[in-house]
Amino acid sequence: MKKTLAVFVLSVQILSAQNMAQKLDKATKDLMDSSGAVSSGLSFYVTDENGTFIYEYQGNKGLSTASTQKIFTAGAALETLGKDYTFKTTAGYSGNLSSGILNGDLIITSNGDPTLGSWRYDAYKPESFRKKFIEALKNSGITKISGNLVVDDSYFDHQTIPGGWPWDDLGNYYGAGVWGINWRENQFDININGTEFKGFSYPVENLKWLNELKTGGNSDQSLIFTAPHSEVALINGTLPAGKTVTVSGALPNPPLQLGTEAQQWLKESGIEISGKAVTSSQLELEGKQVPATPKTVILTYQSPTLDKIVYWFLRKSVNLYGETLIKTLGKEKKGNSSFKSGVSYLKDFWKSKGINPNMINFADGSGLSPQNYVAAKAEVQALLYAKKQSWFDAYYDGFPVQDNGMKMKSGTMRDTKSFAGYHTAKDGKKYVFSIIINNYQGSGSTELQKILNVLK
Repeated sequence: MKKTLAVFVLSVQILSAQNMAQKLDKATKDLMDSSGAVSSGLSFYVTDENGTFIYEYQGNKGLSTASTQKIFTAGAALETLGKDYTFKTTAGYSGNLSSGILNGDLIITSNGDPTLGSWRYDAYKPESFRKKFIEALKNSGITKISGNLVVDDSYFDHQTIPGGWPWDDLGNYYGAGVWGINWRENQFDININGTEFKGFSYPVENLKWLNELKTGGNSDQSLIFTAPHSEVALINGTLPAGKTVTVSGALPNPPLQLGTEAQQWLKESGIEISGKAVTSSQLELEGKQVPATPKTVILTYQSPTLDKIVYWFLRKSVNLYGETLIKTLGKEKKGNSSFKSGVSYLKDFWKSKGINPNMINFADGSGLSPQNYVAAKAEVQALLYAKKQSWFDAYYDGFPVQDNGMKMKSGTMRDTKSFAGYHTAKDGKKYVFSIIINNYQGSGSTELQKILNVLK
């Protein structure tokens, strides 16, 4: 009797899976037969929570992913570094301190903390670092500094932008580069009414503007163009007339921005400094000696734990976090902080978990590069692997709930739309899925969610 019941249950499960596959196949082929998909590429893969195959449409096909790429970076970071991993920023000095006078340089160093001065965490905002920085100086007895305020940005290599990122992304907040010291998530905001700048979220140092904005339309269609270390930014495109819009850009030199602000903090606190705010990169360009590791450390400032960083990385798709994690993985596991080294480690990590390396052609850690090519099957395999790990709760918590009520990471880029995640249907069945479309002429988000709604 028990054997008969088990066979019956198994038969029902098989029929249910076949029925689901048929529904998914119809919805998928309806999209691919539409006029907007005449030259599109689609990769789609679905399993149940145990990895049992349910449906695929060119599941092995590598396509540009946009931000669903982040699921690979987040998982590798959580397992490799640990969910309790923290970044550290220190303040210290070289030379000697006597009677309150520091005969040497004040030095700020970091191992690339992407949250330093971030507004996302209550205890880690710019004013928090400022307060602890000044307290540390006063507790050490420093009243006067004869040297410079050096912001040492040398922990990572000098390449702050992954190769392959489009030029029209670099000056915008989502195209912010990665530095040995990051500050305020390397982002600033401008309030603009029509074509007129009304104010910045904070004073941005050493940046001159070429303004080619025009008014038109009902939404922000502006772009900022600038590059690392640049002192010039161009803004063009259109903004709505008669309304103030906030446009967010990428700092071209975050370490120098921090140094300039910190110099002002010293002045406001009555601590005199004879020298200037300077970065280690500037000293190198000027052919001057970069100070060694601070002889005396007066402040160690730790970031939020990695699980909290990964939450925002996935939930708000913060590209800066992904590229910082790539550089950190390369530095810690291969002794090389280049993007190439970190991306190589990321690919090796997932290859070691059983994913075919031909299905994961990574170019960065965030998905912003159109040179990323990944198959939907590989994304599902990564999601299934994560589900079995001790860090899964931290990983899963970061997945947003999309407009259709499904918990999944999305990816959006010109001519690319993707979703990857987990869903529990009304009948209790649990699915793991990935769907990616390239070069669709229409609302890829709407059409892909129509297909995924079949899983409800």
